[in-house]
Amino acid sequence: MSPSFPHRIHLSKPHLGEGEWRHVREAFDSNWLSTVGPNLDALEAAFAALVGRPAVALSSGTAGFAVRGGNRAGMALPGASR
Repeated sequence: MSPSFPHRIHLSKPHLGEGEWRHVREAFDSNWLSTVGPNLDALEAAFAALVGRPAVALSSGTAGFAVRGGNRAGMALPGASR
């Protein structure tokens, strides 16, 4: 820790319950440590079914804006009304 920054500011305290640890172990055990795989396919399919539109999982909101060309129209945003 730098002397000029004596206190660390935590953005969020990590919490992993047993379910999360099970998924982490499964990812390592199955060697699916990448941006593709059966869990990602299942997430995209479930979200698409939920919103009634095609869906793709991305690594950040910035990536989503890039895919849409900076246009938020038509994006499913948490808390946004349709």
